[in-house]
Amino acid sequence: MDQFLFYIKLGFNHVIDLNGYDHLLFFLVLVVPYTFRSWKQVLWLITVFTVGHTFTLILSVFRIISVKAGLIEFLIPVTIMLSALFNVFTASKSAKKETHGIMLFITLFFGLIHGLGFSNYFKQIIAAEKNKLFPMLEFAMGIELAQILIGIIVLTANFIGLRILRCNRRDWIIIISAIVVGITLPMVIEKL
Repeated sequence: MDQFLFYIKLGFNHVIDLNGYDHLLFFLVLVVPYTFRSWKQVLWLITVFTVGHTFTLILSVFRIISVKAGLIEFLIPVTIMLSALFNVFTASKSAKKETHGIMLFITLFFGLIHGLGFSNYFKQIIAAEKNKLFPMLEFAMGIELAQILIGIIVLTANFIGLRILRCNRRDWIIIISAIVVGITLPMVIEKL
């Protein structure tokens, strides 16, 4: 039971770690276009990320794929920035189903990339484990729980911004997404 909780906590803390705030930025941009009415779509996005992250983590831990860390460190902020720019350019779109499908793809891609980014560290943690699959699945549960928490926080912020403060939905999405672009652009330039 201790091992089970250890890996869930490790996954949870991996997402909410303020030193590695890329997860937080990505989920802020991912969820900002949604409201509590669209909670199912948000849950799908969160789960798609976890599936992608876990898939490449498994492939990397079992040495099926290997990608240079520098490339991954560059692609992570690029993906966040592209997601934020996508929000800026689609904030006024009324066809949410159309943009939701694109966001599912972007989310899967980010999950795949981020799974590779964490794989070297994770390989060290589970090196002594005989069965590596269960720790990875427990870690994925921790990631999923943390992302659900972040999703709820962002949906709550959206509710406050849109309902209580009466911000225009389009402006709200553009402002939040533009802030994330401003944060990630220096990261992209630095990684170049």
